[in-house]
Amino acid sequence: MDIEFNKNEDALKQLSFQLKTRLKKIHLGGGEKNIAKQHAKGKLTARERIDYLIDDESEFLEIGAFAGDGMYKEYGGCPSGGVVTGIGYVKGRQVMIVANDATVKAGAWFPITAKKNLRAQEIAMENKLPVIYLVDSAGVFLPMQDEIFPDKEHFGRMFRNNAIMSSMGIVQISAIMGSCVAGGAYLPIMSDEAMIVDQTGSIFLAGSYLVKAAIGESIDNETLGGATTHSEISGVTDYKFQTDQECLDAIRNIFDKMGDYDKAGFNRATPAKPKLDEKEIYGLLPTDRVKPYDVMDIINRLVDNSEFEPYKDLYGQTLVCGLARIDGWAVGIVANQRKIVKSKKGEMQMGGVIYSDSADKAARFIMNCNQKKIPLVFLQDVSGFMVGSKSEHGGIIKDGAKMVNAMANSVVPKFTILIGNSYGAGNYAMCGKAYDPRLIYAWPTAQLAVMSGASAAKTLLQIQVSSLQAKGEEITPEAEKELLDKITARYNEQLSPYYAASRLWVDGIIDPLETRKVISMGIEAANHAPIEKPFNVGVIQT
Repeated sequence: MDIEFNKNEDALKQLSFQLKTRLKKIHLGGGEKNIAKQHAKGKLTARERIDYLIDDESEFLEIGAFAGDGMYKEYGGCPSGGVVTGIGYVKGRQVMIVANDATVKAGAWFPITAKKNLRAQEIAMENKLPVIYLVDSAGVFLPMQDEIFPDKEHFGRMFRNNAIMSSMGIVQISAIMGSCVAGGAYLPIMSDEAMIVDQTGSIFLAGSYLVKAAIGESIDNETLGGATTHSEISGVTDYKFQTDQECLDAIRNIFDKMGDYDKAGFNRATPAKPKLDEKEIYGLLPTDRVKPYDVMDIINRLVDNSEFEPYKDLYGQTLVCGLARIDGWAVGIVANQRKIVKSKKGEMQMGGVIYSDSADKAARFIMNCNQKKIPLVFLQDVSGFMVGSKSEHGGIIKDGAKMVNAMANSVVPKFTILIGNSYGAGNYAMCGKAYDPRLIYAWPTAQLAVMSGASAAKTLLQIQVSSLQAKGEEITPEAEKELLDKITARYNEQLSPYYAASRLWVDGIIDPLETRKVISMGIEAANHAPIEKPFNVGVIQT
């Protein structure tokens, strides 16, 4: 019996159980009472609509499930940002689905709702995926209108994206299955086709109360902008249906007759499971995040047949680079090596740290993958770049910049999985959110911040103590410890993957066993978008 393995396994399985428990609560949206109200109106919930729409027994890759988690408490919260988004299959074709959750504040738009909608559109645009909008929203959440209405990345950007996607030839289908109010009314009508459900669907620039206030006209909402009005009088909508189910069936029929899409041509062989047991990942990842481990033990349980072709494996060993397949797709993997290694120059190198030689190797590998049209997968467990006079004199900034340059200018799709630490410039070099990964997901073991909690807390403590001393105040050791504990608790909360996921710094948190699914579905989506931009890294210091 391996006590360390069992200890690690228990800890990660517990984290995965907590993840699933939190997801179950989030999937209830605004709660069971509000779900019952939807059903009483003859309406399905957002998640029920998606389940009905997608192919039976097909996968659904949710994006932003934890958006808004723990936010807007003064307004009663906004589970999942009040909208469900993700990649699913309709008639065998991958699509991006955006479904307003009317159980959450009648589907009203909070700031995080807009951010999540824009992320879904960004993924659709990058991958040229068709989009299905299931509209059921009361519009902007008025108490926060100043944080959602006028800026570049606010509500209006979504309609701009509707127009841009249409010009790109990306199919957009909308179903009006509830309220569709004010500026939000443009979304379905800027889609290629719009359908509406009778009696429950309505669309207007201003509701009956606002019409009465603005021009004195008395009219009910159904006459103003219901299904009969827009299907028989205004011609705003293209199809009218009696139930949600009939409407969703019609969407499926549209996709059943669509032509094929152009492909990027990424290499795929017959998928194969890893030969080594994937579930052993639970016991291989240490609970102590500073403890060394061999990242190859993780990689060999993620890749097909546990086969990996290393690149420069004896050089720059704190980064593992190499080729493999995941669910049949050829990938180039860049992973932080967490065990302590010794270079041929006799230097002991700490795991999780990027040194000059490893940055140099990764830059060359990334360029090779672009040359060969192979998607890149980054497995992050990174503390940062090496610091100190030896590294500075050795040109660590120059070599790090070379890696960042090659990664940032990559034209092949990039996918990032946060396994453990994701600190500082290491997050950037390993394709953090700022560097446009097609998808970025975290394991429950991930931590995301400018530096580790211990380092940050001590630094912040020194700053605060110095500030107090400058004012002539003395601080006792007891008070200093209390201050440190308070700083540490606040910083550790911000380190959590849930904190990152609630703000959409990552697309979601997954059980490690879902990693292959995320990468495979991500590459399948990317295969919809042929590479049109030439690979050019610009000026690189060598």
